[in-house]
Amino acid sequence: MTEHALASLSAELDDVSLARSRDLRRQRITTVIRYTVLTLVGLIMIYPLVWLIGASFKTNSEIFANPGFWPQNPTIDGYIKGWKTSTPYSFGTFFLNTLWIVLPKMIGTAISCTAVAYGFARFEFPFKKLLFATLIATLLLPNVVTRIPQYLLFRDLGWLDTFLPLWVPSALAGDAFFVFMLVQFLRAIPRDMEEAARVDGANTWQVLVFIIIPLLMPALISVCLFQFMWTMNDFLGPLIYISSKNSRYRWRSSCRSTRPKRSNGTVCWPCRCWR
Repeated sequence: MTEHALASLSAELDDVSLARSRDLRRQRITTVIRYTVLTLVGLIMIYPLVWLIGASFKTNSEIFANPGFWPQNPTIDGYIKGWKTSTPYSFGTFFLNTLWIVLPKMIGTAISCTAVAYGFARFEFPFKKLLFATLIATLLLPNVVTRIPQYLLFRDLGWLDTFLPLWVPSALAGDAFFVFMLVQFLRAIPRDMEEAARVDGANTWQVLVFIIIPLLMPALISVCLFQFMWTMNDFLGPLIYISSKNSRYRWRSSCRSTRPKRSNGTVCWPCRCWR
């Protein structure tokens, strides 16, 4: 009786073991097929990008004649000519001029938006809710609506053909989105450390610099990254406000070809003309 029970138990265990091994084998086959298909699809999708790298070392005629990746006669003339551009200035000048706009704007945004957000998040003053609602309401205005009024204002201030129209609004917390983001981040920070610092004799600015800003560092990094990307991609702002070709306020010379031309060859923009 006991031997029969042991034999039946052993048979059941063998069946379970076979079923488990069969499931594992099926899972392995399914996994191999899945990853094989994903790899093939990934290679098909990434091949155009890889081909661009190989095509950058080909001549123009070889690009259209040879669809393969490897160039027959590798050359770096494309990089050299691309860096020199078809203008009197190289891409090095373009990048330096762009950084001359981006870096002050990014630093000014971080400082001014932090101070304004700290005021809205930590202090009570008359018309606070109204002012904050007005600030948030400016997010609803597209840049196209404010472009002409801003241009007329900067023209009357004599700031055209300088970097001031690009720097000053950011230095005065003109980017409402960043102020709103920092205010929301500040509201999630408990006030215990600030109160402890005030007990130790720290004033408002010391609390901001030594307590708040270190805690705000993740949000400030996000602000700087967003401002850097948006300013690098901003084509219309420098195109409108900066027009001198030979002064130190020269911007990307490639922008000149996009401006409307008159019949006499002069290139014009609203309220400003240059030859």
